[in-house]
Amino acid sequence: MKQTISAKNAFLASILKPGEMYAGILLGKDGEPDHHLILIAGQANDVTFQQAQEFAKKSSGVLPTRREQSLLFANLKEQFDERWYWSGEKHSDTRFAWYQHFDRGFQYGTNTFSQVRARAVRRIVIE
Repeated sequence: MKQTISAKNAFLASILKPGEMYAGILLGKDGEPDHHLILIAGQANDVTFQQAQEFAKKSSGVLPTRREQSLLFANLKEQFDERWYWSGEKHSDTRFAWYQHFDRGFQYGTNTFSQVRARAVRRIVIE
């Protein structure tokens, strides 16, 4: 019997690198394009906001936005420890940045020198 691959599986196989996970589509806001969100393998533990950004860059990604963290919480919560993770967004008070807890999904701002965890993502723009 010939086995067929669904269009979704074929698409995912074409975009995912080893260890990555597909989080879903984030709709563009304020004129930004929609994009696919990919969770990159690996995490950094006990890092400041600056160290988290450096970790993401070394992982060939970026820290997720707050909206992206909400999508990660909805679709890939089990890939995170039940702890705080940095977002890539600074707070209006620039001494602070946003982070999210992956137990209940709370998002708060904290001092950029706090040490929490980080995961990196990459985006594929939908044209």
